[in-house]
Amino acid sequence: MTPAALAELVRNTAVQVLDARGLDTSVLPETVTVERPRNPEHGDYATNVAMQVAKKAGVPPRELAGWLAEALTSESSIASVEVAGPGFLNLRLAADAQGEIVRQVLGQADVFGSGELYRGRRINLEFVSANPTGPIHLGGTRWAAVGDALGRVLAAQGAEVTREYYFNDAGAQIDRFVRSLIASARGEQAPEDGYGGSYIDDIAAEVVRGEPQVLDLPPDERHEVFRRTGVGLMFDEIKRSLHEFGTDFDVFFHEDSLHTSGAVTRALDTLKESGNLYYAEGAWWLPSSEYGDDKDRVLIKSDGDTAYIAADVAYLRDKRSRGFDLCLYMLGADHHGYIARLKAAAAALDDDPSAVEVLIGQMVNLVSEGKPVRMSKRAGTVVTVEDLVDAVGVDAARYSLIRSSVDSPVDIDLDLISKRTNENPVFYVQYAHARLSSLQRNAASLDIDRGAVADADLSLLTHDREGDLIRTLGEFPRTVRAAAELREPHRVARYLEDVASAYHKFYDACRVLQPGDDRAGALTIARLHLCEAARQVLANGLDLLGVSAPEQM
Repeated sequence: MTPAALAELVRNTAVQVLDARGLDTSVLPETVTVERPRNPEHGDYATNVAMQVAKKAGVPPRELAGWLAEALTSESSIASVEVAGPGFLNLRLAADAQGEIVRQVLGQADVFGSGELYRGRRINLEFVSANPTGPIHLGGTRWAAVGDALGRVLAAQGAEVTREYYFNDAGAQIDRFVRSLIASARGEQAPEDGYGGSYIDDIAAEVVRGEPQVLDLPPDERHEVFRRTGVGLMFDEIKRSLHEFGTDFDVFFHEDSLHTSGAVTRALDTLKESGNLYYAEGAWWLPSSEYGDDKDRVLIKSDGDTAYIAADVAYLRDKRSRGFDLCLYMLGADHHGYIARLKAAAAALDDDPSAVEVLIGQMVNLVSEGKPVRMSKRAGTVVTVEDLVDAVGVDAARYSLIRSSVDSPVDIDLDLISKRTNENPVFYVQYAHARLSSLQRNAASLDIDRGAVADADLSLLTHDREGDLIRTLGEFPRTVRAAAELREPHRVARYLEDVASAYHKFYDACRVLQPGDDRAGALTIARLHLCEAARQVLANGLDLLGVSAPEQM
């Protein structure tokens, strides 16, 4: 019995108890909270539903808890119920009911943990979106890992997710990038406000190889060639590095297209006509302060040029016109003001501001031998995705970037995540999966066929460590749902570490295969099914993170 099934049982029982005594059943919450107590001596699960509704029902909490305990004890899936403190209910499951979790895991296999929270919702998930003026830096790498994992988690809850990369290929930074390329091609120093690093030299050389006479062209033509070819080469490299990192996108949207297609002008004209912009001091303003911004923002300057945010308004309008129910932006720490601005843009478009959601990610620092790692051989001033992958590999890089909440800065210890020991979280989880895979291979080599899980006697799994592992596996669907609902894929990583810990403790306490015994008993078969369920959950969880589940290590 999973926590969700237990919660439903407790609620249904509470409805019957209240109804039988002529009490108002509407005081019950839609979903009853059932949690695993910190102290296992208090039971398998606990609920405070009696305390939560007693006052509204007009009954002392302990009295209501007593009624619920009596009713729940009669359920075959419940071994015992104890009233504790002011009205808590501590519940223990019957062994066969607990074993149903193993059957569910193996029955659902690679879809165990998925749900229907966002079934029918179309979500546009925009992340990374780094300027196309250099390789993906460490902050963008964090978003590449977290964004991809969040997309997987949302899809596991039924959402139709479109992963989108917004190329900022318009504006002053592109001009600085192009001037840097031209300077490199001429053998000159980069402009003071330009870009450095060997990647600039590489791209400049590639442009000249493709267009040998480019430096002899008139300035405007030369600039356009370096812009068109150089930016294209940088785009290609960004896409390649992200793909090799395990992150792919469905849509690459070019900011420049909003200007060349007239989308920006049309969006601004619409806002003017609807009266959702106001005119002051010779400029047109978006009333973003009404949505928490520190001030209103100019969309059209007094000289008639559009401000940067004008493209953001047109881009949001474009996304919504494509039928997305939610536009989810993942932005860096220096973009906090965009939360209010984008919501104000939605309101100005006569749209629902709740259709816009912005996640802000904090900085990442690399540490080695207790000292910060700052320099990149290639980019010159920043650590790139390639630097991190070269140092520790894709799996360790992704897992380490995902396992912490994006709300907080994170220090990545290169020495730690390079270790092949249990101190390294990704190794700890992957090793548990490999160990479980090895166990099944060993069983096969002994000609042990565990058979169908429906035929196994899972009520034999009564050891405390077995119960702890089973209950931990049962938390997976709830963990995935919370990760999707709260936009926190790090919950999946931390959960997998709990599964690995529960498995290792189980394995140390409960022998699965008897050496020299080719006649597996019912307990061995039950434990093999439990081990396969644990392997399946680890594989499913690692897949949600975009991390491999090795069968051997």
